[in-house]
Amino acid sequence: MILVPIKETAYAKQRLAAILTMEERIQLARAMCHDVLQTLAEWNDHPEVSVVTTDAFARELAAHFKFGVIEDNNSGETHAIALATSESKTRGAIYTLVIPADIPLTSTEELQAIAEAAPSSGSVLVPDAAGRGTNAALRSPADLFSLHFGNDSYLPHLAAAKATGLPCVTLQLPGIARDIDRRDDLLALAEADGDRQSQKLVRSWKVEERVSVQSSGAS
Repeated sequence: MILVPIKETAYAKQRLAAILTMEERIQLARAMCHDVLQTLAEWNDHPEVSVVTTDAFARELAAHFKFGVIEDNNSGETHAIALATSESKTRGAIYTLVIPADIPLTSTEELQAIAEAAPSSGSVLVPDAAGRGTNAALRSPADLFSLHFGNDSYLPHLAAAKATGLPCVTLQLPGIARDIDRRDDLLALAEADGDRQSQKLVRSWKVEERVSVQSSGAS
């Protein structure tokens, strides 16, 4: 089962407050959610997908793509994934693949690469572009080890995976690795090939001009 945790979009992307207004951050968060779920929907023979959320927009988006919803209690991503993992096991899921909702440049090819690399028992980890966070985690069995998300989650996840004694595969996948948290991420999103909802938004805001003005003011 694929699990996509989505926190309240009204409070998303606070780290971009210096360059985007609150309304723009909400629009961006929702556009990225759409892009990620759209890609999952386009993945041929994709496993069951459940959005893990309390957000009304995310629930509506899940319904649009005919994906399931697992309600969390809004106590943070780590707890939400623990709850969703338990629910997945109850439903008989053989494995879980956790995909965040802020990686709009991910592709079906990258998702397929994870599936093809996955051991029958073991794990696959995809670090973020800085090699510090975890932007995708597949576990088989579904609860093979606990996931604890944050800025420096990759090495603890790698250690936990290796401690199981089962194979752990690390993949470098540039689309999945690019989560959108900082101004450089916005620039990369705008400059990347494609015409996704999030890309259209960022380009329409002329983010590169805002960054240039900020940089000039700081110098």
